[in-house]
Amino acid sequence: MNDAPLPAERGVSNRVVFHCDLPAARSATRLLRAFLGEQGLDEHELFQCELCLAEACNNAVQYAADTATSEPVVAEATVHGTGIELRVTDHTGGFELHERRAPVDPARESGRGLFLIQSYMDDVRYYRAVGRNTLVMRKSRRLQHHRSALETTVTSLEDARRQLESCQQTISGMARELCVRSETLAAIFRCSAELGRTNDLEGFAQRLATDLLHLTAADWFILRLVPAGDAQLAVFAVSDPALRSAPLALDPSLKTTPVLELTAAFTRRAVEFELTGQPTSAEPLRAVGPRASGIIQPVLTGEKLVGTLAIGRREGGAFSPLEAELVRTFAEFLGVQVVNARHLEEAVNARLVAHELGIAHGMQRALLPRQLPRLPGCTLAANWESARQVGGDFYDVIPIDADTALLVVADVMGKGVPAAMFATIMRSLLRALVGRSRRPAQLLRRLNELLYEELSTVGMFVTVQLVVVDLRQRLLIAASAGHCPVIVASPEAVQPLRVAGTPLGILPHARYRELTVPLAAPAGLLLYTDGVTEAQGALDDFFGQERLVDWCREHFRRAPDASVLRDELTAELKRFGGGRPLRDDQAFLCLLEQVPAGAPAAATRTTGDFTAGPVPARRPFTFSPASSTPSFP
Repeated sequence: MNDAPLPAERGVSNRVVFHCDLPAARSATRLLRAFLGEQGLDEHELFQCELCLAEACNNAVQYAADTATSEPVVAEATVHGTGIELRVTDHTGGFELHERRAPVDPARESGRGLFLIQSYMDDVRYYRAVGRNTLVMRKSRRLQHHRSALETTVTSLEDARRQLESCQQTISGMARELCVRSETLAAIFRCSAELGRTNDLEGFAQRLATDLLHLTAADWFILRLVPAGDAQLAVFAVSDPALRSAPLALDPSLKTTPVLELTAAFTRRAVEFELTGQPTSAEPLRAVGPRASGIIQPVLTGEKLVGTLAIGRREGGAFSPLEAELVRTFAEFLGVQVVNARHLEEAVNARLVAHELGIAHGMQRALLPRQLPRLPGCTLAANWESARQVGGDFYDVIPIDADTALLVVADVMGKGVPAAMFATIMRSLLRALVGRSRRPAQLLRRLNELLYEELSTVGMFVTVQLVVVDLRQRLLIAASAGHCPVIVASPEAVQPLRVAGTPLGILPHARYRELTVPLAAPAGLLLYTDGVTEAQGALDDFFGQERLVDWCREHFRRAPDASVLRDELTAELKRFGGGRPLRDDQAFLCLLEQVPAGAPAAATRTTGDFTAGPVPARRPFTFSPASSTPSFP
């Protein structure tokens, strides 16, 4: 109706203007109920009026246009001698009011409010105008305070019969819905309990979908899931093994595909279908039968696609709204359980991996020297920190004779178990090779020959610094496979000693150079991995080579032994990092000699020949103040 609403009959009125939101609508309804109670309405009348007002006010709020949510809603109640009039003025898009609405399907949410209003009110009219609408509800006052019991009976037996039939239909539908929902909850609880006992996700999905078949009178289903880290819909469970088919690729270019399951997956909406008349032969659901029908519900968690659930009947027949809602409910619950099961599996796997890494971490620590060997007049100390539970940095000190030892620091590219594995293999190989040669260049060449194939296969490499310290001849022999330079300290200077070399695993037949220099007395050495110089501070700056040399220049001269140097450098690195987690493994090894100076100077020599004989005497080895590399007079 588009006519202007008639003015309310004279009587006692109460008008409430409220904001367009549900809490304000409830408050307005309570205010008008209290007003009607003050006018002498009994509880039966108050209940009916309050229910109709609540439905009308809630609809006025819920269906308000986006541009009209700031407009107030007006509710008014008028009581006169013969009846009650209720008015609600809204700013919705309006609707068509029929003279009398048929009983509402109990499975549908919409339409129930208007059905109740027309059932309780004697006259309902709806006036539509531009920008506003008015719903007018009138009810005669049949019940008076002083009328007899006979006057309270319903005057029309026909009206009573119709109301009774309507109520019976509503109650019957509600009873069926309640029964179905009860069976749904029972199925969900039963399957959930079995999943909790067995963690069998496939069996859980099979049982849950089978229960859904019984509740919806369907006879087939196909559940597809998206495997973790994959972009396809793979069959996970079916009602009949003959319904299994190849995975469906979730290719964005196929969004307009006629394949029904992909349509549901891409649109994130349920797809109802009948295969009769489907022109495409590429539809996987044709395996069900040519007359099959059903519904495909996307399985979602939020907006994330978990899979699709297709269910239906081989001989056709549409799903009722209640059955379609059951399919949606089961799909939502199934999606939650699939995600939870995957999270549980990931958590269990993570705990297993963490446990295994913890064991590997303990094994790797056990491979590091528990106690460093002694050299006459020297102290040795080392530290190792992994950026993960297992790392690729390691150090070792291998005695050669009473006055000579091989100092080793290495860094396997990468972190975790692969890096630790290669570190362990290399340590074992190196200890075995030292019995055959004491020349660092020869040791590196042989290590590269033994490890090249395995390292190159996995795309990894190892940097190594080898330093032979000979206290009897007062010599230091160094070779490097692309590693950080060893820092050499003497009473006169602290400088890095650089020796070029290719990392292990890069070239199959790499050759390495040695650098032999005299060892000043008292001497100090620091071997380290790049995790020390590349440690990051609070400002994302690096600790750096220059800072490390300066630190050594200050601390080597006053430290009483190597263990103090180790503790002070460890503390300095932690202070510089500001408590941030390590981004790379760290390992370093320091030697500090405590004998007085005066040992004879030795010569310096570089050679690629690891079998070279004694080095002839030359002028003393010195450090050039203008360079960070040793010079040879």
